[in-house]
Amino acid sequence: MSNPRWRAFARIAVLSSSLAVAIVALAQTSAVDEIAKYRAALQDGNPAELWEARGAELWKQPRGPNKVSLEKCDLGLGPGVVKGAYTQLPRYFADADRVMDLETRLVWCMVKLQGFSEADAVKNHFGGPGRKSDNEAFVAFVTSESRGIPMNVAATHPKEQEMYRLGEKMFFFRGGPYDFACASCHGVDNQRIRLQDLPNLTTKEGAQKAYSTWPAYRVSQGELRTFQWRLNDCFRQQRFPELKFTSDASIALTMFLAKNSNGAAYDAPAIKR
Repeated sequence: MSNPRWRAFARIAVLSSSLAVAIVALAQTSAVDEIAKYRAALQDGNPAELWEARGAELWKQPRGPNKVSLEKCDLGLGPGVVKGAYTQLPRYFADADRVMDLETRLVWCMVKLQGFSEADAVKNHFGGPGRKSDNEAFVAFVTSESRGIPMNVAATHPKEQEMYRLGEKMFFFRGGPYDFACASCHGVDNQRIRLQDLPNLTTKEGAQKAYSTWPAYRVSQGELRTFQWRLNDCFRQQRFPELKFTSDASIALTMFLAKNSNGAAYDAPAIKR
């Protein structure tokens, strides 16, 4: 390496590597900026408003064998109180003796108030080609009534605390054919996949930014997606067994992430790629 020619080659190699790293970093930064601009441009005409309007109509509509509406459904702040309710969920409900997130509580109200069977109440909980989901419409309406209100999940009841601890264990549990955990994608800073930033949900800032913007309208799917859907899709990508809708496992993970987002101003339904 004492040869001047070799030293020159070495300097060129180092400079080339540095330049390549800089170009990649610039490209990634530019992509993130452009995606942010794209979302901001779409937000003014967020199609989630269509789901919100449909959910508001369904909320007041007499339905089910009992021919009653959901206007007396207690989401935690009293029968019929919707404004601000989502920011305090999941929570323990004494009438069900269970910790529930929003979607689980909606199913409970449909069964107890409207007379639906549980099988009918959970049917088509996620929309798809050729079918609409009442669940997603209800979620869009209820969550929109909490927009701008700070997240405030108490988790003071023993069963709420138990759910939080279970959710934390699940978040860090590794398994499946890829030996993945939720933390594999969402446990470190500055990680990304397909030009998509992956928030670090182990930090206050990351948890607040991520949780407070769900549910969301997915442009790539043309559908509004709820938080239960988000968790289910994460399980699919990890090649885990399917996460059962309204299961204790889904509620526990939601409790862990929701409580960690406390203090953030709720800002959904949002819009995502």
